[in-house]
Parts: sequence; C-alpha cells; structure tokens
Amino acid sequence: MAVGSTATRWRGLTALLLGLRGWLAILPLIGLCVGLSAQAQGQPGFAAWAWTLPTVTVLAVLSIRIAISLAHGDIGLDLVAALSMGGTVALSQPLAGVVIALMYAGGQSLEAYAAGRAGRAMTALVGRQPRTALREAGGVVSDVPVELLVPGDRILVRVGDVLPVDGCVCAGRAVLDQASLTGEAQPVTFELGAAVVSGTLNVGAPFTLVAERRAAESTYAGIVRLVEAARAQKAPMVRMADRYSLVFLALTLLLAGIAWAATADPLRALAVLVVATPCPLILAVPVALVSGLSRAAGIGVIVKGGGALEALAKVQILVIDKTGTLTLGRARLKSAFVLPSFTEADVLRLAASLDQASGHPTARALVEDARGRGLALVPPTAVTELPEGIRGLVAGRQVEVGGLRMMHARGIAFPPPDGIRGDNAAAATVLVAVDGMPAAILVFEDPLRPDAARLLAELRASGIARVVLATGDRRAVADTLVAGLTIDAVAADLDPADKTAIVARERANGRVMMVGDGINDAPALAAADLGVALGARGAAAAAEAADIVLLVDSLAPLPRAIRIARRARAIALQSVLAGLGLSVAGMVAAALGYLSPLQGALLQEAIDVAVILNAMRVLGGSGEGAAEGPASLRPI
Repeated sequence: MAVGSTATRWRGLTALLLGLRGWLAILPLIGLCVGLSAQAQGQPGFAAWAWTLPTVTVLAVLSIRIAISLAHGDIGLDLVAALSMGGTVALSQPLAGVVIALMYAGGQSLEAYAAGRAGRAMTALVGRQPRTALREAGGVVSDVPVELLVPGDRILVRVGDVLPVDGCVCAGRAVLDQASLTGEAQPVTFELGAAVVSGTLNVGAPFTLVAERRAAESTYAGIVRLVEAARAQKAPMVRMADRYSLVFLALTLLLAGIAWAATADPLRALAVLVVATPCPLILAVPVALVSGLSRAAGIGVIVKGGGALEALAKVQILVIDKTGTLTLGRARLKSAFVLPSFTEADVLRLAASLDQASGHPTARALVEDARGRGLALVPPTAVTELPEGIRGLVAGRQVEVGGLRMMHARGIAFPPPDGIRGDNAAAATVLVAVDGMPAAILVFEDPLRPDAARLLAELRASGIARVVLATGDRRAVADTLVAGLTIDAVAADLDPADKTAIVARERANGRVMMVGDGINDAPALAAADLGVALGARGAAAAAEAADIVLLVDSLAPLPRAIRIARRARAIALQSVLAGLGLSVAGMVAAALGYLSPLQGALLQEAIDVAVILNAMRVLGGSGEGAAEGPASLRPI
C-alpha cells in the first residue's frame, strides 16, 4: 500500500509541475521588472532581492523536478540549468540569475505551448468523446452515461451531437460531419438502415440510431485508445536524444571545469553552464515528432507513437494485401453453385447468418445479399474466426465459410472451383460447408479501386521503391487484378504464415511497410517494420497488430502521411544539429571569456526559440506536396 501511495504522490507532483511549466516564467519576469525599476531609483539592495527571490523559486521547482527524474533513473540537462542558477546565487550575480531563470522558465513555457499546439488534433480527437446519450425506452427519452448503452438500444441524436456508439439509422436521415475522423470536408448523408460510426457529428436534423456495439467496443473508443497509446510511447529519436543529452551534459561540465581551472574565474564556468541551459537536443525532437503525429491525425491517420512515425519516414518497401486495399472491399455475390441436397436459399441463409459475426468485406457482401433477398438471418453461436475463414453454429447446424485451404484442413472435399467461375478470371470463390458436408461454392467480384494506379504512383513518389502484392487469392485472380499497375512482384495463394514469410524475405531489401485490413493480415502486420491497418472498422486483430491505423477506407492519406513523417524527422534532425552547433560554439566563446553569464543566457534563449519554432514548421503544409482532396476519401 505504501509503495502504491508513494507512486501516486509522485505522479501527482509530476502533474502539478507540468501544469506550472506554462506559467513559471511570470515570476522571474515580474522580479526582473521590479528589480530594474529599483535599480533605476538608486536602491541596489532591493533590486538584488527582487532578482534573487524569483531565481531561488524557479530553482526550487527545478530541483524538485530533477529529484523526480532521478527517482525514475533519468539524468537530464535540467541539472545544468540548476547549476547555472545556483551559481549565480552563490557568486552574487542576481541580475544574471533572474535572466537565466526567466530564460529557462520562458523556454519551458514556449515548449509547453509548442507541444500543446502540436498535439491539438490528437487532443481534439480525445476531447470529443461523448459522455452521455439520449436513450429511448418505453416512450421515454433519458440522458444516460454512454457506458450503459447496449446493442439494440435506440438513441436520439440531436443536431450538434457526437454519435456515442456504432449503429444504424432506424428513424430519419443522418447528415454527418466526418472531418475529425476521416478528413472528409463535406457532410455525408446516410439513409434509413445505413451503418454509421461513433465519433461523427450530426449536422442535419435529429435522427434515431440503433446501437450495434457497446461504447467501449465502438470505432471511436478504439481511436481514442490508439491516440492515448501514441501519446504514451517514446520515439527512438527521443530516446537517442536522451542518451546524447548525457554526453552533452558531460561535455558542458568538462568545458566549464577547464575554463575555471585555466582562469581561476568562476564566472567563466558559470557562463559556460548558462549557454547550455536548456538544450536544443531535448526541445526540438519531441516538438517535431508530436507535430508530425498531430498533423497525421488531422488527415485521418493515427500513428501509434513517435517510433512508428520515425519508421514511416524510413520505409522503402510496401507489401500490400489485395482485398479492401487495392480493391474496393465491397465484394458482390455474382453467382452461387449449390451442391446436391442443398437449396440456394438455405445455404445463403446459413452462411450469411454465420458471416454476421465477421468483419471481412466478403462476409459483409454476403450478409447484404441475403438481406436483399429477404432471407431471415439468425444470430450465430460458438463462433470461431480463423485467418482462413469462419465457423460456428447456426440454428443448431455446424456451418463453415472459408477458402479451399480451410476446407482441406477439415477434410471436406469440394469439386475444383476453377470451372465454376466461367471466363471471369478475377472472380474469387468462397466455400460453404454445412454439418461437415460441402454445400456451395460462392463466386464474388471485388473490383479494383479506380484510383489504385494513381495511389501507387503517389506512394512511389513519396519514397516507396518496391511494391509487392501478397494475397490469399489464386494467382490468376491476382495477376488479372494488377494488370497495368506498377507492382514489382505478386505472391498469391498465401496463408497468414506465407504472408509473414514474404515480409521477412523483403526485409532483406530494406525497411518494410505492410498494409492490410483482415484478421489474416495481423501476423504479417506485426512482423513488418511498420504495419498499417486500413479502416478503423476492420478486424480488431489487424488494428491491434498495426503501428498505424487509417481512419478511412482508402489508401489516399498514406502517401501524404509518409511525406509528413519524412518532413518531421528531417526537421527534428535539422533543429538538433543546428542548435547543438550553435550551443557548442557559444560554450567555447564563454569559456574563452567572450560571453558573460548574462550574454550567454540571452544567446541560449535565442537558440532555444529558434529550434522550437523550426520544429513547429512540421505543422505547416509546405514540403509535403499537394494534399489529397476530400473526394478521394470514402468514409468507412
């Protein structure tokens, strides 16, 4: 209990200090002005006290922060700031001390502002999460916490309300603003029965929504979890900056010690410490990366932390799944070959009832087709979704829907499906078995996205050197689909283990990004240097395994996200190298006696402001190329 209480107190104290960071500069600013006024009026003693008290106050806050960092095993450059302020007090340099305190606290305030502005898009995503909803029950509308909503609840959505859960429109017509999720500039209209996702904003007339998921399981709750995870992660570049900050700390102390020993003048050592307070190494990198994360979130791309953003900036090879990525993911049932002792209506009813539990595009197409035929679907039970398909109980019958590999593993023999497709080589087949017997071969069409060629060209322009298609479909389907596209290699007839092997093989050629949206893509997404899941409503396993989740059912934002990542990383490195170079030059000048402690403080503050402002350039759009128009983004 004592350990937990201590940890809680440390966290509370840390949060308090972070909250003070944006306001800490006010005290030394007031002290500086009061002291200068007293000095002008011939009261040097009062001026010294006016300058010293704010310095000691800032030093006390800084010392607590250092103690917290040391308790967590972190040794940072805040120690240099503490030594420089302590040195001014010890050496009776009150004016220099208050200027250093102001410069340090001002740098902290500027960093807090920059980080807040950089994370605005991510903060907005989290902040829009609704807390309550209007539930209709027994003719009465009551305001209830969203945690109490269950599938089947009817929810009244007023104008200006954010949808609390995923569901479908059951009364009225929904006109929704999806800009915060997808980047879609224009409101989208959803008619009666259409599926809508949580987190979107009602900008039309009130309508009634039937909940399909609990709030914690809905699309927007998943997005919020992704954003929070992204905030918590520490990027490799930030960890690198932490390591190099120790080197910089040692260099600073060594140079200050040499200056003091060589001249016997402690002010020389103090000037060196002042120039190193604070350091561009620990300011520029976090601001640039958070700016990149926020800018990516603003175009519908959730990047799970700065590490994933750095990886996105370095990818060279794209391994891409077919269904829902290069294709529209809106498969259409073209024909059904029903085997003896079964009827088409029975097979479709059983298979579609089972597929209600799957999020695969082909499963959704089958469910829509069955409902369009007026077939009565029932809830499945004992459902198991596998990478190769799905099986479960429907009205007491064992139903299995999947590919040929799954059926062979189950010992269920089907006739060769090739002759059933006719002359349409691009058609894909899904096999249905009932009670262990082959029941039907379903033929689906999933057309190529009309912008596939353009998007592949944009991906190459953004730095992707090699594109590999990895699909579980037959070779003929894959080859027909990609004819005319700039695909470097095609791997077909793959199971999840094969896709993972493809990723491992391609990693020998460079950093690999894998894009997919199904449960069968999850192992490959996890194996790649960078996994990208397409669509927040895709398979949960895919989104969990991926490093990046696209909030739109399209690859359209990905090229721009790559450009944002490359720009963020380049600007971070640029800020660090330029800032460190200027800081080291200033430290040498101070050691040689060309800079006083006061002049060093002013110089270092100018450097800090410059590197932070440079890092914030990531929030600007220049250097990224033309933004994709909202018409290219199709809502999930």
